[in-house]
Amino acid sequence: MLPSTGDNTDLATFPHNKTMKQILRLLSFIVFAFGATSPTAMAAAPSFAEHVQPIFANHCYECHGPESQESNYRLDVRAVALGSGDLGQPIVAGNSKTSPLIRYVSREDTETPMPPEGDGKALSSEQIQVLRDWIDAGAEWPDELAGDENEKLETDHWSFQPVTNPTPPAISSGWARNAIDQFVLAKLEANHLQPSPEADRVTRVRRVYLDMHGLPPTQQQVSDFLSDTNANAWGTLIDKALKSPRYGERWARHWLDVARFGESTGFEVNRDRENAYHYRDYVIESLNNDKPYRDFVIEQLAGDVTGSDVGTGFLVGGPYDLVKSPDVNLTLAQRQDELADYVNTTATAFLGMTVGCARCHNHKFDPILQKDYYAMAAVFAGVEHGERELPGAEDQKQKIDTLESQAKTLEAEIEKLRASAPKATTAGDREPVNFKLNVDTFEPTLVKTVRFTINDTSNGQPCIDELEIFDIDGQNVALAESGAVATASGTLPGYKIHQLEHINDGKFGNENSWVSNTLGGGWVQIELAEPTKVKKVQWGRDRIGGIRDRLATQYTIEVAIEHDEWTKVASQEGRKPFGDAESKLAFIARLPAAEKEHAQAVVDQSKELRKQAKQLAANIPKAYIGKFKAAEPVHRLYRGEPTSPREIVAPDALSVVSSLELSNETPESERRLALAKWIGSRDNPLTARVIVNRVWHHHFGTGIVSTPSDLGKNGAAPSHPELLDWLAWNFMRNDWSLKWLHREILNSATYQQSSAPRKDALSKDADSRLLWRFPPRRLEAEAIRDCVLEVTGSLQHRGGGPGFFLLEVDHENVHHYFPKKEIGPAEFRRMIYMTKIRQEQDAVFGVFDCPDGGQVIPSRSRSTTPLQALNLLNSSFMLQQAQQLADRVVSVHENDQAVQLKEMFRLTLSREPEAAELQSAEQLANEHGLAAVCRALLNSNEFLFLQ
Repeated sequence: MLPSTGDNTDLATFPHNKTMKQILRLLSFIVFAFGATSPTAMAAAPSFAEHVQPIFANHCYECHGPESQESNYRLDVRAVALGSGDLGQPIVAGNSKTSPLIRYVSREDTETPMPPEGDGKALSSEQIQVLRDWIDAGAEWPDELAGDENEKLETDHWSFQPVTNPTPPAISSGWARNAIDQFVLAKLEANHLQPSPEADRVTRVRRVYLDMHGLPPTQQQVSDFLSDTNANAWGTLIDKALKSPRYGERWARHWLDVARFGESTGFEVNRDRENAYHYRDYVIESLNNDKPYRDFVIEQLAGDVTGSDVGTGFLVGGPYDLVKSPDVNLTLAQRQDELADYVNTTATAFLGMTVGCARCHNHKFDPILQKDYYAMAAVFAGVEHGERELPGAEDQKQKIDTLESQAKTLEAEIEKLRASAPKATTAGDREPVNFKLNVDTFEPTLVKTVRFTINDTSNGQPCIDELEIFDIDGQNVALAESGAVATASGTLPGYKIHQLEHINDGKFGNENSWVSNTLGGGWVQIELAEPTKVKKVQWGRDRIGGIRDRLATQYTIEVAIEHDEWTKVASQEGRKPFGDAESKLAFIARLPAAEKEHAQAVVDQSKELRKQAKQLAANIPKAYIGKFKAAEPVHRLYRGEPTSPREIVAPDALSVVSSLELSNETPESERRLALAKWIGSRDNPLTARVIVNRVWHHHFGTGIVSTPSDLGKNGAAPSHPELLDWLAWNFMRNDWSLKWLHREILNSATYQQSSAPRKDALSKDADSRLLWRFPPRRLEAEAIRDCVLEVTGSLQHRGGGPGFFLLEVDHENVHHYFPKKEIGPAEFRRMIYMTKIRQEQDAVFGVFDCPDGGQVIPSRSRSTTPLQALNLLNSSFMLQQAQQLADRVVSVHENDQAVQLKEMFRLTLSREPEAAELQSAEQLANEHGLAAVCRALLNSNEFLFLQ
């Protein structure tokens, strides 16, 4: 191949003859062979070590180097740089013109400029020329700088380092009660701060119960603590709080936020999941039983393997798009989104890592490769949304088998009886009724009204998509637009697509039909605009042909010219029997009289057995905890595009930590179990740190790492890194016990400090991150509602089972939800038991930053809005409960207003009112009644805040 002339001119365009062209080519060859005349061509080829590698290191390694390989391409490893990746083959040795790398760095490729525009690292024209010359000279890359494409990722980021057990710092103060305090005090002293005094006993007992139970203490609980003079009174209080079932109900809410748990599908149809509550109950029970967190992790990823089936509700707790597309590309995208949900939730919940960022390319901040993402996706490649039978139904299944066996014996006898019956001598000559279209003709008759009466159906309430009445000219005179009026015996409520108006609207199909409210029967009639001669009626269940149920099999068509003077003009008579069930039983009528009774009894007994078996099968307990199938192959996707698959990826975990050593032949359940055990291993540097930080976050309002689901480079640095490691190490050493962790935190002097502000400390640490006081904060929505119900005496302490609804549900194909106008004792359970509908919120407390279960929520925001104040002061719920509280105190203290007011303070704020408070309360009660005082107390910061 002849060398280029160095410009873009084609020799063929020169206005010279062939000889001149040959001379020019010869001169060009001489220049190439013996040295170019330009300074660049004459110089030696650039050295990779001296000239090229520094350019790559300073401008390219950030995205294509040891820690990040966007588009699966890296410029620090020869085999990858000169090979091929998602970018094709960026470097073509010997030809810079066809090397995409030059187009990228010179910004000729405007879609893929490298480095990205705006980062200040664009290459100069001299640097680009160096790369051109190096490539044209053959892109020599010495072996000693080749790098290792299989080299294990390494990082110095703190969260990936092994968990250690740091020695608590020595302090001179006697303030510390445990190691937590030693770490906290050392940091305070380093910042020239001192801790706050211990909070008073009432504040502390209230703090513990609001924090651990999400409920205020009862007067008896306050009295017991105040009167306990034992040196370990505080420890006794903590033990009581942890033993109560209220603890699991409170802290389960924190975990369900992280698990993005909801009880509807989300997306456009948003149908409720009536059996999802089993997972919620599993979380509550696990916390109350202090299940080791390691086991808790394993059960949520592989509980079907370990004998705790309900735990896998974690995997499918998120939204799910029920509406599948006929477009294969969209279907592939939907499946990738499902896998992304499993991977992202698992990684953020247990590992505190944003692995989902590596779906399209290597993580830009953390040492997470794109192949790591797809390796985790391969772990979950057999997981699907859906219900599974719960274990323990073996007895029921055995009964079902017995009933079905008995039914089969009877059905065999029925067959013998049928064979012995005389053959039918007559049969209807009309076709049996069908689901699409049925035609009944009769002699032309003058009518004003036509009635269609259904006496039996194939199953359920009858449904008709359109009732057409034709006159002698072949015109449909039943249409509403022609003035015809439809009436019916009744219409099934709650379905917009099945209303009476659809019986004569001229539209066909299930989406525009009428359904009777009577099982197996009902009637519908159409009064014509004027008396008309008609000769034909047409009707169908679903003229479009998609639905095969609710068909009228026994019917009568009657007409009337005067009111209630009906004449029968057609029916199913003369039609062949519909379906196997009727034809199979028709033989009974042909049996001798002595055998008819016996045959009917056998048939009835068989039906009853089948019915009992069906009822038992329907009552086998099921839970929305996912289904599992053989794992599908998972490919790494170019830029995350489902239509651009690359190589198949084997199931694995984060390569920066360690490998699962699995293959693509590893069974589906073993994949999940292996990942679960890897996450729950003491050698995993992330898991214990993440959960310890989450627990700390909910005790103090902010975690030691203030980004609880991101312990990576983009997350916040820990405020007390040694304390975090000490807690994580000892948490694992104490059998991963969450109750041990709670005790350590609650027993610390740090937790028991006053929450009062101090000017000297606020000027240095306004956010209380150094913990010079207990950080006060408003309670979450659920705790506020529960506290209101508790102090008014309304709260129903009934745990577990199906949740209650604060919404009315319109069970269309697309479910619609509306706030309940009235609520009562059935809805007065703890809010953890409220059915959690995605995309919807409770009308009163939803404005208090409630997540809807659409995504992982590691930390709730704490907004302050006018709606919050208005709802707490004026909503019908708060007015109802304020009156309930007033009635409660009056029922105990009938005639003494001062005692009633004091009781209100004790119930809501756990203390006696001060003199000025009592005077103000008396004045308000005298002017506006006791309920007004209750409203004021229920709206006070002291009631609403954990402090």
